[in-house]
Amino acid sequence: MESAKRKSALLKKGREIAIITVIMALMSAVVYFFLIPSNAAVNSVSGAAIIINGLVDLPISLIALIINAILIILGFLLLGMNFAFNTIYSCVLLSVFLALLENLFPDFSSFTGSAELDVACYVLLVSWLQAVIFRHNAASSGLGVIAQIMNKYLRIDVGKAMSVVGLVIALCSGFVYDGKTVALSVLGTYLNGVAMDHFVFGQNLKRRVSIITSREEELRDYILNEMHCGATIYRAEGAYTHGQYPELVVIVDKAQYQRLMNYVNKLDPDAFVAVYTVSEVSHKAWISN
Repeated sequence: MESAKRKSALLKKGREIAIITVIMALMSAVVYFFLIPSNAAVNSVSGAAIIINGLVDLPISLIALIINAILIILGFLLLGMNFAFNTIYSCVLLSVFLALLENLFPDFSSFTGSAELDVACYVLLVSWLQAVIFRHNAASSGLGVIAQIMNKYLRIDVGKAMSVVGLVIALCSGFVYDGKTVALSVLGTYLNGVAMDHFVFGQNLKRRVSIITSREEELRDYILNEMHCGATIYRAEGAYTHGQYPELVVIVDKAQYQRLMNYVNKLDPDAFVAVYTVSEVSHKAWISN
C-alpha cells in the first residue's frame, strides 16, 4: 500500500514537472519573440531584465536569473518548500531557454514589426501560460512569487498583485526608454493583470443562486436527484408582510447554472431568483457528535 502511494506521488510529480517544462519552453519563446522586441517592461522579471539590460551590458537571461534567485529565496521562506522547488525549476528553465534562443536567433527583431502588436500577443499568450503554471503550484518568475505572497498574506487577487508590481517596473522603464514604450509597458501590465484574473479565476467561477418559490419541494428534488448538487434551505421573512418563505440556496458552475435556470423558468416563472458570483469555494466535512 505504502509503495503504491509513493509510486502514485512520484508519477503525479513527474507529470507536474513535465507540464511545467513544456509551459516554460513556450513562455520563453513568447518572451523572446514578442516581449523583448517591443522593449516593453510588462509585468515580469523579463521586463525588469530588459530595463537593466538597457543600463548594463549583460545578457537578459543572466539578469533574469539573478533577480529570480533573490526572489525565490523569499518565496522559500514565506510560501514553503514545494512552491519554492517548482518555482526554482521554472525560473531556471526560463533563463536556460532564453539563453538558448539568444544563441539560436541572435539577430531576431520582430514577427509583427509593431511594438503594439508584439505586446498584445505577449499579454494574451503569457497570461494563459502563467495561469497554467500557478495551477501547478509554481510561478514563472520571481514576480509571481511576490504576487503569491500578496495573495496569501494580503488576500489580493493574483492578477491585481501582478499588476501592482508590474506597474512599478513599467514606470521604471521611463529611465531607459521613451514615452511610447512606457505607455505600452503600463497598458500591457494592466491588460496582463486583467487576463491573469480571468484565466486563473474566471475558468473556476461559480454562482450562488438564491431561489424563493412556491414549488420548493419539486425544485429541491430536481437539484438533489437530477443535478446531483447540494443545497441549503433558509426560512426567509418578508419585511413588509412578515410572511414566511423557503429560500433555497445552491452553488453551481456555468453549465449547471444554465440547466438550473431553464428548469426554474419552466417550473415557476414567478420565482424570485438572486445570483451572486463566487470565485472560491472551500468546504470541510461536518462531523456531528
